[in-house]
Amino acid sequence: MLRRIVALMIKEIIAIVVDPKSRMVLIGPPIIQLMVFGYAATFDLEHVTYAVYNEDRGRASRDLLARLEGSRNFLLAARVTSDREVRPLIDDRKVMAVIHIGPRFSKDLLRGESASLQVVVDGRNSNTAMIVLNYVRSIVMDFNRDWSRARGEAPAPADLRIRFWFNPNLDSRWFIIPGLVALLTLVVSLLLTALSVAREREAGTFDQMLATPLRPAEILIGKALPGFVIGMAEASFIVIMAVLWFDVPFRGALLPLYLGLFMFLLSAVGAGLMISSMSVTQQQALLGTFLFLVPSIILSGFATPIANMPPAVQYLTYLNPLRYFLIIVRSVFLEAAPIDLLWNLYWPMAVIGVATLVIAGWLFRRRMY
Repeated sequence: MLRRIVALMIKEIIAIVVDPKSRMVLIGPPIIQLMVFGYAATFDLEHVTYAVYNEDRGRASRDLLARLEGSRNFLLAARVTSDREVRPLIDDRKVMAVIHIGPRFSKDLLRGESASLQVVVDGRNSNTAMIVLNYVRSIVMDFNRDWSRARGEAPAPADLRIRFWFNPNLDSRWFIIPGLVALLTLVVSLLLTALSVAREREAGTFDQMLATPLRPAEILIGKALPGFVIGMAEASFIVIMAVLWFDVPFRGALLPLYLGLFMFLLSAVGAGLMISSMSVTQQQALLGTFLFLVPSIILSGFATPIANMPPAVQYLTYLNPLRYFLIIVRSVFLEAAPIDLLWNLYWPMAVIGVATLVIAGWLFRRRMY
């Protein structure tokens, strides 16, 4: 039995390498998506264009504006001298924010009084607007602290000191790229497995395979193992790229990561075999794969928090293996989470994997006769 399964697995790997479509799925999309997501998909804002409307000529306003100009997050795009010039800059998207300093800014600060500072932010993208506002708020807080210290004034009653655990610089790549280990592994393993049986049917070799001594269970195992092997290799490649190319810290151990990867591939390969067993052509298999992939990514928490979804949708995410493995891979990378803390994420993927494989076996037997 083992010899027959290994022979079928080798045959499947050779078919994947020889077939141009399968070879393209294996090599092209993962590398392209890794580069695109790694460099383009980021929550960080750099070189935020802004304009300055400064009605004050005092030292305090110059000091504050110098801090903005010296920040790597901001890029001075214009200086205006009247209120009428502010609106066109925002409307035409020439700047994302306008800093307006009133004429009594420096005088009020020298007298120990509160000084007004207005920030006009383009709110058409609410997420971006909040990030820009937080950047400005951080610079103003540092300015206030240094101003009080330089003049020997009493600090504010509550001095907020922020410390970020696991990601001190709030680099969004540390959050996104470990998630790509799960996302791209799912794409590759699901596509290759979904195309396996459909490719045999389309090529007319499926009936020949049934005439061999291979049992249905052995055919399923032989079709599933290449997805496991290639999925493991794909995930390992992305982990190496994340650490060596994108400088994402790997603080955990390999055992918790690869145990989670095994459970995740079990469920992904099971879903792929389900799709493949129901498909007659490779086109149908591709369509079924994307029908599965899109909801899986949306409901995984890869980009948007699951806690922000409606309660009914949150319950659906428990059927999504990508949800669990995303937490595992990010926890191992950034938090050095051990196996005992991740156990409640391992067993749901194992249950999903066993259930999908059983359903795939039932569908496979049904389509044989």
